[in-house]
Amino acid sequence: MDFLRTEDSCFAHLPDYPFAAHYLNVDDNEGGELRVHYVDEVPVDAAPILLLHGEPTWSFLYRKMIPILVKAGHRVIVPDLIGFGRSDKPTKRSDYTYQRHVDWITSFMLHLNLNDMTLVCQDWGGLIGLRLAAEHSERFARIVAANTMLPTGDHQPGEAFLKWRQFSQDVDIFPTGSLINRACVSTLTDEIIAAYDSPFPDERYKEGARQFPLLVPITPDDPAAAKNRAAWKALAKWNKPFLTAFSDSDPITKGGDALMQKFIPGTQGQKHTTIVSGGHFLQEDKGEVLAEVVVQFIADNQ
Repeated sequence: MDFLRTEDSCFAHLPDYPFAAHYLNVDDNEGGELRVHYVDEVPVDAAPILLLHGEPTWSFLYRKMIPILVKAGHRVIVPDLIGFGRSDKPTKRSDYTYQRHVDWITSFMLHLNLNDMTLVCQDWGGLIGLRLAAEHSERFARIVAANTMLPTGDHQPGEAFLKWRQFSQDVDIFPTGSLINRACVSTLTDEIIAAYDSPFPDERYKEGARQFPLLVPITPDDPAAAKNRAAWKALAKWNKPFLTAFSDSDPITKGGDALMQKFIPGTQGQKHTTIVSGGHFLQEDKGEVLAEVVVQFIADNQ
């Protein structure tokens, strides 16, 4: 598999991101071995919180939350998905599939032998992470879902998603940092926007970002639809603590929290919250608030 690796110099001036870089090689059961970058903040002997980002962000998205979670005594692990951040970036769009993304993060989890995890997932972090939890439930203790969903293609996607999907394919230069800025309620500084652009020195590095919108199942016969339906069947029996923490200003995932609360038994009796003044990337708008929600959720469900 041909891939690109963003030079370390591209990440030399990241604001409020003092975390040490860690790397390991993952495979996808198809012979494709790639390097994943991840944050792994102490204490190592504590039960881990696995933070999964989505499209087109990277672990930088969680920089406001990591110190709060660590201070509360948790081990915090934040991988960059393949194609994003400091992880390797295959150069062919055909090398990116939904199943491969699940396999890569599964390989990551197994390499680190992660157990008793709290999953915190947003955007594609949920499309991957909820599959992971459903298929390896013995390794997860609880879940926080924030502005995400697990689509099966059996229902029409919203107009907002379809417009985004079309835009992602038509735009000549994929404007990563500007896209994230537009999907936030707050206005990001030029320095923050540049940090989101830093993994992608030119368009060759953005094949994963381009392909992700096409991998979301929007028809019943999508290649990922059957396994996502199976994951929903597993989640329909999920009795472990499950919290929704969606924001109030995200047209893409609006209503997903109510659906999860209806069908996932572990949501019952939890202190579900709607985070005010948060856009799609609520970690940017209200990262500190979301971190405190996660801390309280874990404390309430030991």
